[in-house]
Amino acid sequence: MDPINEKSLYKLVNDLSIHFFHKPFKDKVTFNHRLRTTGGRYIPSKRLVELNPKYVVEMDESEFIGIIKHELCHYHLHIEGKGYKHGDIDFKRLLEKTGSPRHCKPLPSQRADYKYLYICKKCFFEYKRKRRVDVRKYRCSKCGGKLMLKNSTKQRS
Repeated sequence: MDPINEKSLYKLVNDLSIHFFHKPFKDKVTFNHRLRTTGGRYIPSKRLVELNPKYVVEMDESEFIGIIKHELCHYHLHIEGKGYKHGDIDFKRLLEKTGSPRHCKPLPSQRADYKYLYICKKCFFEYKRKRRVDVRKYRCSKCGGKLMLKNSTKQRS
């Protein structure tokens, strides 16, 4: 996708809003360079859509358009006074109707390898973790079985 400025970003968001929601986008959309783990967010009190510019650079155009459509679902439902939060049935229905993704894919630059691999002794479910887990304190989320450390890629001195 070509580099995009705030003016062309607004035009893209408005065009997608008209095409998929049959309503214009009348408020503000900006890039937020501080977003790390999400593709975008909608701030209801300011009626502001913020998008992560890294998704324009690192991902394909369809992923970025999906993020915009997701945020527009929040936006339009909020304006109409309907349930605009992730758990609301109105939100889930509008996501499905417009073909918007529920979650965005992680950025290639954010994908980090795990250091620890834990396995449930009962159901053998694997947990990949960056940080150590106290196996005396935590249990398997699937079956409640005990966890054991299978391997650690951390250097030992």
